Amino acid sequence: MDRCSWLKTVWMLALGSMLAGCAATAPDYAAILTNPDRPQNERELDGARKPTEVLAFYGVKKGDKVADIYAGRGYYTAILSELVGMQGLVYSAIPASRPEITERWNHPSFANVRVLEGPMDKVALPQDGFLDFALIHLNYHDLAPETRIAMNKRILGSLKRGGIYGVVDHSAKDGSGNEAAKTLHRIDRLLVIKEVTGSGFTLAKEGNMLRKPEDPRDFNVNKERNKDDRFVLVFQKP
Repeated sequence: MDRCSWLKTVWMLALGSMLAGCAATAPDYAAILTNPDRPQNERELDGARKPTEVLAFYGVKKGDKVADIYAGRGYYTAILSELVGMQGLVYSAIPASRPEITERWNHPSFANVRVLEGPMDKVALPQDGFLDFALIHLNYHDLAPETRIAMNKRILGSLKRGGIYGVVDHSAKDGSGNEAAKTLHRIDRLLVIKEVTGSGFTLAKEGNMLRKPEDPRDFNVNKERNKDDRFVLVFQKP
């Protein structure tokens, strides 16, 4: 074998080894959902929310430092906690926690969860570019526009350069702005893009895993659940 062929063989073997290593360390998103400790009411939401597809699309991995914004009862906080592992960290931000939710995060299996209570426009995330990822899931529309802008800027400050901010929400009709936020619990995707990019982010890509083109986007999503079109937006800190 000549030197050129030998070098090519060595390079191919090294590349194969590297790719195999990447495949071996790729997160098993689906396995997290089979955790027997997950509450049944959260399991029932998986079909509509498709967290394995969403988190794979966002590229969240073990060891990441992440934030679940306006976390509610903690559906995504729990999933992210197991996904990033004890080498990672999850900030679960909520305006006011309930006793049963606080008790849940006090369990040793959630030792990597830190609860942040307080208004979202002042969300107490570290402002030193510490985080890899932040997600607000189906709650962006619940906040007033001025609160959203301030929150977006706090999230920008918390993320490292190249960090990802994910926004998933119920789609309102194009051009409707904020008008369906309180009545139908939906928001115009174009308004979200305008607000978040106006806060300093760039729009990196969009996911289609939660799209339902047949949705007329004219009904209240809290009355007709899991039938609505949802957008999945990926914003990046420059």
